[in-house]
Amino acid sequence: MTYSIRRLGEHDLGAYRKIRFEALSNHPEAYASTPENFAQRSDAELAALLRKMSFYGVFAEPGLGGILAYARSDGERERHRGWIYQVYVQPALRGTGCALELIETAVDQARDEVLQLHLGVGAHNKPAIRLYEKAGFSIYGTEPRSLNVNGRYVDEHLMVRFLDKAPGDK
Repeated sequence: MTYSIRRLGEHDLGAYRKIRFEALSNHPEAYASTPENFAQRSDAELAALLRKMSFYGVFAEPGLGGILAYARSDGERERHRGWIYQVYVQPALRGTGCALELIETAVDQARDEVLQLHLGVGAHNKPAIRLYEKAGFSIYGTEPRSLNVNGRYVDEHLMVRFLDKAPGDK
C-alpha cells in the first residue's frame, strides 16, 4: 500500500476532526477524551491545537488514515521531555509499517528539541506496546486505574525513549 506522511496544518482540520472522532469512538479505552467531548470542540479550538502541537498524518487512498501528536513540555524544569499523544492508524493501514514511520517522523523532530519522549498506552493493548517497543520505547511504570471507561478501569503503561543514548545503551 502506498502512503505518505506529513505534518498537518489548519487546512487539514476537517480530516483531523473526522479521524480523531473515529479513534475515540472505536477505541474508547485508549484515550482520556470522549467522542462526545471532542465533538463539542469548535473549529477554532482545534485549529489552535494544530498550531500549538505538532500533528503528523498518514495519507493513503482515500485520505487521512492515521495521526500522531507531539508536544514538548513547557515547564522550565521539564523542557527536556516531549510527549507523544493521540496515536491512531486505521485498521486498513495496520501492518504496513506506516505507524512505525509515523512515530519516527515525530522522533526526528523531537531529537532536535528534547532528550526523551514519553507516552502512555493501555496495559491491555499488546499490539500498541509491541509497536512502541519496536520504536525504541521501554515501559518504566504502570499507572493503575488511569482511566475509567464505561465503569471499567484501564491501567496505563508509561513508556519512554531516550534520544541522547545510542541504541543498546542502558
